[in-house]
Amino acid sequence: MHRIPLFSLISKYDTAIWVRVIGTILTSLAGFMMRPYLVYYLYDKLDGSVFLSMLIVGLQPLCGIFVNLYAGSLSDKYGRKPMMLAALIIQAVAIGGYIFASHVWEFALISIINGIGHAMFGPAANAQISDVVPQEKRAEVFALLHTALNMGSAFGPLLGLLLFTMNPTIIFLACSIALFAYAALVVWKVPETMPMKSKEDQAAGSNKTKIKWSEHKPLLWITLLAMPVSLLYAQVESTFPLHLQQHFENYKSVFATIITFNGCVVIALQLWIAKRTERAPAFAVVAVSYMLFALVSVGYGFVPYLAILLFVEFLFTIGEMLNGPHIQKVISVIAPEEHRGLYFSVFGMNWQLSRAIGPILGGLLFSHFGGKVMFAILGIILVIAGIAQSRYIRSLNRKEEEPALEAALQA
Repeated sequence: MHRIPLFSLISKYDTAIWVRVIGTILTSLAGFMMRPYLVYYLYDKLDGSVFLSMLIVGLQPLCGIFVNLYAGSLSDKYGRKPMMLAALIIQAVAIGGYIFASHVWEFALISIINGIGHAMFGPAANAQISDVVPQEKRAEVFALLHTALNMGSAFGPLLGLLLFTMNPTIIFLACSIALFAYAALVVWKVPETMPMKSKEDQAAGSNKTKIKWSEHKPLLWITLLAMPVSLLYAQVESTFPLHLQQHFENYKSVFATIITFNGCVVIALQLWIAKRTERAPAFAVVAVSYMLFALVSVGYGFVPYLAILLFVEFLFTIGEMLNGPHIQKVISVIAPEEHRGLYFSVFGMNWQLSRAIGPILGGLLFSHFGGKVMFAILGIILVIAGIAQSRYIRSLNRKEEEPALEAALQA
């Protein structure tokens, strides 16, 4: 069997990409040790209040909404590396603060600070990929990073379950240390990748007062129509654990098993699926992913058995492996070079907004009508959004193809 030499595999991508991969593995391992149990931790600390727990969880992305837009613009102005470094240090300090928190206002403050750091990192890091990776390879690199993320989800939840039963504060300490280690890697190995601007571009940039959003409608529509997907993720991190608590005795183990299964499937299949769908039309891949997400939402609400729930999770995993790399590639393609950070920042707001309002809206629906109604409604929204998103991306492809066709006919 022919094997690719290790050196060839490493040299295939820029050093900055491999630092992202290693750093993502570190932080996702620690993050998935913490995230599945943060809701239970807050639920216990806040005397069993679903609303307060969801409010605290939602504060992090809510603050990220206000920071996100400026973070992308700052990465376009000052560079990717300074923004990434500052973001990692802020998150490390904030998560370490959970160890000492005991009151509602302390949890709220920590969530706000963590939200600021989290919002600063994504736009700069994703713009960095657009800086160093050719367009035809971007979906593959985003898939590689998604695989790295899920290495943490494969092992983090079970390790977190063990530590959570011993002492939850150990989890927060491990997560903080991992973020500091990632920051050290960025300082040591990541160069600045922002494209150099000519004096004319710099002068034009300094004279530019504000963005005309009417010129960036594709970005805004794609971001809006991506929100139902991130709303589903928001429920997985907030109300879904409480929904499992009502239907399974060993709910913590069930949740850890589901997340671990998800991570293992991604590690096994993500790069293969990315390779297989590399040349597939983005609108078709996105359409399939939304339909899978809709089925998953209904399955989360109504499936009472772990074995069937794992099949539902398999569908979820296929959906996210199709959706994530291709929707990010669409953003990287439509983004002007001078606004890459801004574009990923604006697109990232769909995650921030969904994770801010998702737990609160989901918590209200969950409290009044139960998980079945909540997940059924979300499934219907996903079907509608999926049809609209795929049709819109297809219309953008046609607009790009028309000038090339006209030029070919004239030639």
